[in-house]
Amino acid sequence: MTRDKYSNGNSSAATTTTTAARNNTIKSSQNSADSNLNTLLEFKKTLVEEQKTGEIKIQDLNNKIEGTKKQIDEERIRLEDFRIKLKEINDQKDTEYSKFTELKSNLIQAKNQVKSLDDKAGSAGSSKFRKERYDLANLTKAFEQIERDIQTKKLSKDEERKLVARSKEIATKLYALKVIHKKEDHYRNISSQYDAIKTKMNNIFDLKSEFGNKIGELKKSLDFLLNLRENLYEERRKTIRDVRESAAKLEMVETQLNAIEFRKSRIQAAEYRQRKQKESGDRRESRYEVAQERAKRSKENQERWNTLKEAALKKMSSGEKLTFEEMKLIFGDSNNPD
Repeated sequence: MTRDKYSNGNSSAATTTTTAARNNTIKSSQNSADSNLNTLLEFKKTLVEEQKTGEIKIQDLNNKIEGTKKQIDEERIRLEDFRIKLKEINDQKDTEYSKFTELKSNLIQAKNQVKSLDDKAGSAGSSKFRKERYDLANLTKAFEQIERDIQTKKLSKDEERKLVARSKEIATKLYALKVIHKKEDHYRNISSQYDAIKTKMNNIFDLKSEFGNKIGELKKSLDFLLNLRENLYEERRKTIRDVRESAAKLEMVETQLNAIEFRKSRIQAAEYRQRKQKESGDRRESRYEVAQERAKRSKENQERWNTLKEAALKKMSSGEKLTFEEMKLIFGDSNNPD
């Protein structure tokens, strides 16, 4: 009996020690899992924010790219429009330039003709002729008056000869002046046409320069927009890579979180089993102690019953009168001393 109690005590102590060690291991694992869980949850929160920020940035970059592409399309349309206009101006320049050169040549020729007539008149004439060329009307009146005098007046032969000579002289001058005036009119007409086409050519060259400058500015603007678009494309590619990397990390974190949750569930299940086992062990230990106590009381009762029975038997042997209880002790069930 003593050995059984000692063995049971050692067994209980060993079980308690093992259970405590197991509980410490479970608690340590639980604390480690909780620490890892908190770290991973914070990391997950950071990754979710990074992914959200990246997606917002990608959308913003998409909007900027679309806006830049729209600007590029508009600038290309404007550039093409300016190129068409510049081509029209160049075509106009080519057409007008041939007229311009022709008029310039004609103007030089007419100027030379007027100068040649002036030189001839100047060499033959005197300053009086140069003065008369600018007074054609008076000279014409003088000629007409001489002709009338010749026709109407009574003149001597000498006077008539002088008037005829004077008439011829004035007629020659009038003819020369008319030729000069005609050439001058021709020169002025060509000069006027030349000035008009020269102004037109200047306008054409101004427009050509203006559209050329605008085309140059548009090309610079297009180069800037194209570079900007490429930079936005590159930034978007980088951001997409970052978002995908965050998504991959997030997937890994989710996997680790699931693993931790699985381990926690296993630990909780182990704790539950240990608690149930402990409760079952406590119940078994309690039943064992009750049985031990019952056996102890049974033994004590048996010993007391045996003592009382021996006393009753001695009393009966001596012929003394027995009580009901004493007779019950002698003749009763010896296996039920209670």
